[in-house]
Amino acid sequence: MQNSHMTVKILHNPRCSKSRATLALLQEQGLEPEVVRYLDTPPDAATLKQILELLELAPRELMRKGETEYRELGLSDHDLDDAALIATMVAHPKLIERPIVLANGKAAIGRPPESVLEIL
Repeated sequence: MQNSHMTVKILHNPRCSKSRATLALLQEQGLEPEVVRYLDTPPDAATLKQILELLELAPRELMRKGETEYRELGLSDHDLDDAALIATMVAHPKLIERPIVLANGKAAIGRPPESVLEIL
C-alpha cells in the first residue's frame, strides 16, 4: 500500500467531535497523521492562504460564523478584504472551520468526516 509513505496532516481541535471522528477515520485507514493543534499553534497567513487555495474557498467560507468572535469582530462586514480576514483567522484560530486534512497536495474539511477520504 502506498499510503504508508504519504504525509497526512490534520488541523485538529480535540474538543470538537467532528475533528475527533475525522482523526479516528484516518487512523482506521492505517494512517498516522501529523496532528496540528491549530488553536495552540495557528497557521501563519501564508499557510492559511495556501490551505484556502487547496480548498478553493474564499476566507469567509472557512470561518465559523457561529463563533462569538465572528460577531464581536464585525467580520460580516463585506468591506474587509481577504488579507484582513486571513489575518483575523491567524489571530483568532477558533474562527477556522475544523478539521482540515492535508494530503497528496490537496485539502478537505472533515464535514462530514468521510469527505476527507476523497483526497487520500
